[in-house]
Amino acid sequence: MIEAFARNVAVLVLDMVGFSRLTVEFGIIHYLAMIHQMQEAARPGVRGNGGKIIKLDADNLFAIFDEPARALESALDIFRAFDAINSVVPIDRDIYGSIGIGYGETLVIDDRDMFGSEVNIACKLGEDCASKSEILLTQAAYDRLPANRYVFLPATFTIGDLKVDCYRYERSLFSRQNRPGGSGVDHSSGAI
Repeated sequence: MIEAFARNVAVLVLDMVGFSRLTVEFGIIHYLAMIHQMQEAARPGVRGNGGKIIKLDADNLFAIFDEPARALESALDIFRAFDAINSVVPIDRDIYGSIGIGYGETLVIDDRDMFGSEVNIACKLGEDCASKSEILLTQAAYDRLPANRYVFLPATFTIGDLKVDCYRYERSLFSRQNRPGGSGVDHSSGAI
């Protein structure tokens, strides 16, 4: 029965940065409006890279993709959308996030929830380890990326009693327009 729900997917977990500070400073209604704005800004970056939002939980977004490159490109698109919003809203409405990306066997339940080791680690990386506008990938996600496209720095975090080796995204070696073979992410293949 479990095989019906198990899939190898890339998992993206986004956490908004600044919840406690902004809620104390401006109130929960202000922050709830920002959460809604974050969700609307992130949706095109997920869908445009062949992903599917599995759930929205408070100021977190959980999405799946068929490959880590799609999840990473989605993360970059989401941060570009946040930058665009931040260029036109007052500073107290600026949206920032941190993102963790994993890859591996995941139980996806009715496209509404997901469970698995890579989900847990991606969640911890996105929520607890990554800083503002930072993207961290698990070893499994990093290993599935195409060679010579991105630059990462290795990082290690201790989560509970587990040592987690991961990779911090630094930059892309090609812009989407100049990437060998087009976008480098084949958007024509079947989306999740």
